[in-house]
Order: sequence, then C-alpha cells, then structure tokens
Amino acid sequence: MSGHSKWSTIKRKKGAIDAKRSKMFSKVIKDITVAVKEGGTDEESNPRLRLAIANAKGINMPKENVQRAISKASDKDSKSFSEVTYEGYASHGIAVFVECTTDNLQRTVSNVRSYFNKYGGNLGKNGSLSFIFERKGIFTFPAKDIDMDELELELIDAGAEEIENEDGIITVTTAMEDFGNMMKKLDSMKIETEGANLERIPVNTETLSLEDAKKVMKLIDIIEEDDDVQNVFHNLELTDEMMEEM
Repeated sequence: MSGHSKWSTIKRKKGAIDAKRSKMFSKVIKDITVAVKEGGTDEESNPRLRLAIANAKGINMPKENVQRAISKASDKDSKSFSEVTYEGYASHGIAVFVECTTDNLQRTVSNVRSYFNKYGGNLGKNGSLSFIFERKGIFTFPAKDIDMDELELELIDAGAEEIENEDGIITVTTAMEDFGNMMKKLDSMKIETEGANLERIPVNTETLSLEDAKKVMKLIDIIEEDDDVQNVFHNLELTDEMMEEM
C-alpha cells in the first residue's frame, strides 16, 4: 500500500497547489445526483447519499451547495447520469483504470480513447485489468489528538487491514466488503472523514525512469481533467524522485 499512500499525499499537495476545487465540487455533485436518483433524498436510509455528503464535507463544500444538489437531483426532470469504466494501457505498459459518471456515453468514450491515442497508450476491453487492481475501501481523516494505539484496536475490529499516519493524515484501508462496517465504526466514534471511497489499488506496481514516468503522468493528468471522469487509477510506482518533481 506504500504506493497508494504516496499518491494520496501527492493528490493532497497537488490539490492545494492547483486549487482544483470546482472540479472536486463537480465530482461530488455527480455522486450526490446518482445517489438521490438511486435511493432518494433521505441520507439515513440512503447510505450512498450519506457517503457523498461526507465526502462533500471533506472538501469543505458549503452546506447550501449540498442541499441545492440534493434538491436538483430529486427533480424528476433533472439530468440523469450513467456510471461507466474504461481500462487500458499507457506507454511502457502502465495499466490505467478510469471511472466516469456521464450524461453522454458516446462523448465520454470518444474523449477517453482520444487521450490514450494521443499519449501513446491504447484503450482495452473491460475486465482486461481485473488481475492488476483490487478494490479497497480507503478512508482519510486528520490525526489531530487521536490516540493511535486505541484507534488501531477499534478499527481492526471493524475490518481495517492497514492504518497509516503520514503528514498528520490517517489513511485506513479495508477490504471492499468491510467498507460499510468501517463507515459505521467511524460514525460511532464521531470521526469525520476527509475522504471515504472504494478505490482500485494495484496488486503490483511498475517502476519507470523519471522521463518515461513523466510521459505517463501527462496522460493521467489529461484524463483526470475531463469533466466526465471521476477517478483514475494506475500501477505506476511513484518514486521519491517523482514525488519531488511533482
């Protein structure tokens, strides 16, 4: 999981530097919309909506924005979104998994394919990367005054596989099937997460030279900038040298 922790750190630093708040808000609003369409506006009976609202708090989205998104999504004439994934390889054989939420599937697949083609990669068939990534629950929250020994005992009982404290941020990893249990446990402990998501973690990572890695990251960055894209996962090993560059 060390590679994942490094990438989480990079994303936090990049987010602070690039100030891509509007993109982050857009992602959460889509999550809220899909959640409301699927399970209604009551967050107590709609765990997906509860999760989306928690993630909205994690990025400091104003409450009025959240409520506006919920109200808009509950309108039967509001835009509907489909969730779709794409799998492919960047240059040098780096696996790339893309999660999208879109109101136009044709536009989305056309855009994603064009990014792969432009940056020396190729889009593959769905399922082709199933052996490379595992779905894991990833929770992040500030360490603050938390007693790590006590926290570990509590969270291991709820299914924590790994608990890391880096740069004042605690990252908890669970199996996909323990995601809900961990959400309930953190709620019961009054711990507000900055992020709580099912992510695709590479079983093994690939190391490239700095120059080759930069080319791969150009593809990752351009995909992430697409409005239809929610998440991008890859199996490139992020070395200390790359961390400094980024």
